[in-house]
Amino acid sequence: MGKENKLFLGILYLICTWIVLAMTFQITMLVLNATGSDIPTKVSHELAWRFDGSFSNLPENINYQSPNIAIGNITNKVKMGPVAGNRKLEFGVRNVVEEVLQDKNYDIDHSAKNRLDIDIVYLDVLKTQSSFSVMHKNTESVVIRLYGTIVNEDGKVIKKALVEESADETSMSTLLIDEGGKFNQQNLSSALKKACNSLVNKLLDTK
Repeated sequence: MGKENKLFLGILYLICTWIVLAMTFQITMLVLNATGSDIPTKVSHELAWRFDGSFSNLPENINYQSPNIAIGNITNKVKMGPVAGNRKLEFGVRNVVEEVLQDKNYDIDHSAKNRLDIDIVYLDVLKTQSSFSVMHKNTESVVIRLYGTIVNEDGKVIKKALVEESADETSMSTLLIDEGGKFNQQNLSSALKKACNSLVNKLLDTK
């Protein structure tokens, strides 16, 4: 038997197998539907979500394309305190925003039509103290405010938002700032993550 005949028979077997499987699947669904099972409905919805172009906005669909956005200017506008003018803070916010966007299935594309710009307008530690008898409690919060804008390719601001988030720590002594006047890294990172997440949610209508 020649190679061409073998190839033809192989293709024919595949087609026949596919037809048998399709008919078996259809008969099975008809039987289940006749018995009142909800499996056919679930299967139908699952297939539609995965293959129907009408549902291309769902990540499960084969036609789904992740939305893209560019990260533009991250500017530290804090005027007072240990992080005023600190460029490392800008890099830190950029890294956190990238993580948040990726977690929300956004593609970061420098050529995207829309750009996200962020101003860090406030970052400081707020302290509160209370005492009861001989016990003294210190509560210190890293508070951060971010102002973000979505700018289109023509430079027009199409959406803007201001968010404020904080990370708290309560103790019997000063924990958020060490003797060198630096922020506690864990609480600073927590506040940054919460603020960046809130800002992205507001600007891009995500959850």
